[in-house]
Amino acid sequence: MPMSEKHLSKSFDHDLRAVIDLFMQMGHMVAEQVTIATRALIEADEQAATKVVADDQLINQLEIKIDEQIMLLVAKRQPAANDLRLVMALSKGVVDLERVGDEASKIARMAGQLIEVGASPRGYLEVQHLSNQVRLMLLDALDAFTRMNPQQAFAVLQSDDAVNEEYQSATRSLMTYIMEDSRHVSKVINILWVLRALERVGDHARNIAELVIFCTSGKDVRHTDFMQVEQIVHQTNHTSSNHGSNKR
Repeated sequence: MPMSEKHLSKSFDHDLRAVIDLFMQMGHMVAEQVTIATRALIEADEQAATKVVADDQLINQLEIKIDEQIMLLVAKRQPAANDLRLVMALSKGVVDLERVGDEASKIARMAGQLIEVGASPRGYLEVQHLSNQVRLMLLDALDAFTRMNPQQAFAVLQSDDAVNEEYQSATRSLMTYIMEDSRHVSKVINILWVLRALERVGDHARNIAELVIFCTSGKDVRHTDFMQVEQIVHQTNHTSSNHGSNKR
């Protein structure tokens, strides 16, 4: 490789790493926002709820910064196939992270409303449990992205099914409660909105996990059934293992 190309390659790697680092920073920031918003709801902490809503602006600014760096990266470096897939994944993934921040902000606003009118008689245990699940999903998806680990990404996709079941079960339980006792309808509806926001966080974590599979396999697995995705992941792992053994 000519020296100028080596320099270009090093510059590209450096710029790409900077974007990935910002992406991870944003990912951990929004995961923390979900945790703080949930805690604000459960502990009736108005100050924490207000801070989550205010800090959403920081997340929006980070999204703009990452978008700008991605555009510069594509314009200046013109990445080839594998690198281009990763750049595309970062561009799509940052949208999901921004939306997780939006969901955290919604939870914080619901917390503020319940602090104002008084706690809901039901739903806090379900909120705490679902919040723990989706936060773990998001962190696992981010870790899979860092490692470019399709097997770990597939595990996140499997977790999303459990989250959806948990969400549906909690929703049914609270709807039954409202029908039996209509005195606290508006408060319980706020909790239902919180559960919906948490379920959406799980969806965004799933989207990021799907991007990992796209980067490692070259296949878009959105709207693909589990068995097909599992086969793709297995083939990707098998191919990677063979490449590793060939190098040795």
